[in-house]
Amino acid sequence: MNAHEIDYEIFGEEMQYVEIELDPQEAVVAEAGSFMMMDTDIKMNTIFGDGSNQDNSVLGKIFSAGKRMLTGESLFMTAFLNIGQGKKKVSFASPYPGKIVPIDLSELGGRFICQKDAFLCAAKGVSVGIEFSKRLGRGLFGGEGFIMQKLEGDGMTFVHAGGTLAKKTLGPGEVLKVDTGCIVGFTKDVDYDIEFIGGIRNTIFGGEGLFFATLRGPGTVYIQSLPFSRLAGRVLAAIPRGGKDKGEGSILGSLGDLLDGDNRF
Repeated sequence: MNAHEIDYEIFGEEMQYVEIELDPQEAVVAEAGSFMMMDTDIKMNTIFGDGSNQDNSVLGKIFSAGKRMLTGESLFMTAFLNIGQGKKKVSFASPYPGKIVPIDLSELGGRFICQKDAFLCAAKGVSVGIEFSKRLGRGLFGGEGFIMQKLEGDGMTFVHAGGTLAKKTLGPGEVLKVDTGCIVGFTKDVDYDIEFIGGIRNTIFGGEGLFFATLRGPGTVYIQSLPFSRLAGRVLAAIPRGGKDKGEGSILGSLGDLLDGDNRF
């Protein structure tokens, strides 16, 4: 195997974290900000790119890091290496409520495609790149699903899904239509494209966007019920403008402000 062999255990229900057990000289790489805790004798290093060692040249490392920039991620990742004599543990936490999904790339043909912000951590040696779309429809209208991450190798990797996770196994030719933001990831044989919803009323009044993703089997698809973009949008919509309480959006809210002596609008 090219990737390090790691053992793991996932804890929690809604706000999960994954605890990874490392043998001496084993390492795991993670996105910045996902670290939770670790044992002594684990050395933390910031690395350029994903640390997959597919190309050790300076140009290769720059290209690897540049691919991450296109997905909106940092140029750097963090590697956690066990430099001690016995087994050591390091843990990584979910960024928001949802589920952590363990993916064994050796069982999926060495490749898994996921949303650009779904990747949490992986065994060192797993390549974290980008999956470019070869279809015009995806490029123009894909939204969150246009540029996706490509996880390649033969080790364990972990992705995060917001809210409740749905796992769908598609047969040959079977199609699943999904909101682009609700896609967590899918196996390499799944065909992915963007489709126009259609209909004037759907377009103007539907409130669900103009396009959705079509996923065609065979393969396995992971769907999340709460994309981070949807969660963030609801939070921003609930923030009072200028820091002033809206009275929960009711007409009586303004009347209450007047009665309280607050007549600023």
